[in-house]
Amino acid sequence: MSVAVTKSVSLQGIDGEIVEIEADVAKGLPGYLLLGLPDAALNESRDRIRSAVVNSGLHWPQNKITVSMSPAWLPKSGSGFDLPISMAILTASGQLNPNQIDNTLFIGELSLEGFLRPIRGIIPMLIAAMKNGITRALVPEANQAEASLVEGIEIYSANNLAQVIRGINGQETLQKVLEVGFSQSENHLDISQVAGQQMAKFGLEVAATGGHHLLMIGPPGTGKTMLAERIPSILPQLDNSQAREVAAIHSVAGTLANRLGNKNGFDKTPPFIAPHHTTTTVAMVGGGGKVIRPGACSLAHHGVLFIDEAPECGVGILDSLRQPLESGIVEITRAIGTLHFPARFMLVLAANPCPCGKFSGKGRGCQCTSLQVRRYLNRLSGPLLDRIDLRLKVETPSRLELADTNDRESSGTVRARVEMAQSIARERFSDFPFKLNSQIPSELLRTKFKAEPKVMAALHNMIDREEISARGFHKLLRICWTIADLRQVGIPRTTELETALELRTANEIAA
Repeated sequence: MSVAVTKSVSLQGIDGEIVEIEADVAKGLPGYLLLGLPDAALNESRDRIRSAVVNSGLHWPQNKITVSMSPAWLPKSGSGFDLPISMAILTASGQLNPNQIDNTLFIGELSLEGFLRPIRGIIPMLIAAMKNGITRALVPEANQAEASLVEGIEIYSANNLAQVIRGINGQETLQKVLEVGFSQSENHLDISQVAGQQMAKFGLEVAATGGHHLLMIGPPGTGKTMLAERIPSILPQLDNSQAREVAAIHSVAGTLANRLGNKNGFDKTPPFIAPHHTTTTVAMVGGGGKVIRPGACSLAHHGVLFIDEAPECGVGILDSLRQPLESGIVEITRAIGTLHFPARFMLVLAANPCPCGKFSGKGRGCQCTSLQVRRYLNRLSGPLLDRIDLRLKVETPSRLELADTNDRESSGTVRARVEMAQSIARERFSDFPFKLNSQIPSELLRTKFKAEPKVMAALHNMIDREEISARGFHKLLRICWTIADLRQVGIPRTTELETALELRTANEIAA
């Protein structure tokens, strides 16, 4: 047989496109031609594949070899095509039975010695194969932990090319990857470890219930970071669909091993991503030159993105989050096309009240001028602050609060209330595609999900006095609904509005 076909996957963001690889071994001068918009890594595959085939004890055809990857218009990148290309060439040269590779997906990079090396993005590749009716896949042995998270497709793993050939020829039984699925792990960070800060804890509970974004302003050492790190412990565990989506993003980014710390499967705890304030825009939202990777806001999908010392971030870093905060998607446009990464996260910012951090209005030794204070907090732009729902003051806990360890609620107790309130919201939104109060469209807040007339009138008066923007009006109303769900009342009342305004008391500091 002079022509053979194998299948692999090309990733565009976290979406996979099936690629058919045709190899033609014909008479003529020995040569190797690769077609189908390959990148530099793919163009280098000729020497890797040839050395791997020869060092695995197989025969490299001394003929004219033409490899075509279709669809031809789709750019292909990465070294994961080494294995499928080698399988197509070996089949076309008569060294493999074509019936044994039918409807099988091959993924893997080859070393010069013929070993299979792991690649990124195994999970979205396998999901794409399953959606396109492919029933069997072969992946590198080092990727089998990731592959075990995918259901509905028969997956085998191998350590080297020679083992793959023996398995296909029936001389050896390849190792089948067993489905592991997802697990629930215990979080060692508990909200009961935070002394005092009752109002801030309630703000975290409201944020976790409704998926609201949060800003905490307070002096250093008051517990802002401790509070933020414990938000995942009060969030409900991810369901299987959410966990699979998070796993796919981390698989593409190459950070999935951090969430596969045990043998019980993928951790269903919502992700907590905390980039340093010196990070770059590309690291925050994703991007890159030849290989585009998801950024911190996509890695925090269905979880928490925490940025400490937010005013210290470089110009434009925080404002780059404005689009994903609104749409839940990051769009990265390059010459090869536009890629989309999901990025529906809870944004948590922490900031000092002034450059020295001691400003509180109580005379605690702050030497900053009023101009310095305003300039410092003005680094958080107005358009960004307008997208932040809750703005909390975090004061230094008293000596009594530090000493008192009684009656501190655990994360489990708070999480139970959060889950109860979210179930109320889901029942209310049963006829709509959204589940959280923060996702209610603005038009529905004015028609279907109004608060009490007194609340609506008060909010309209605040707009007339230019105390809030139209976006602020809708965000306050969403917060009112979340507080109403926590208090198990049917409709937001004036008491819920008062509490919502209290949860935005840091406005006067940031003003």
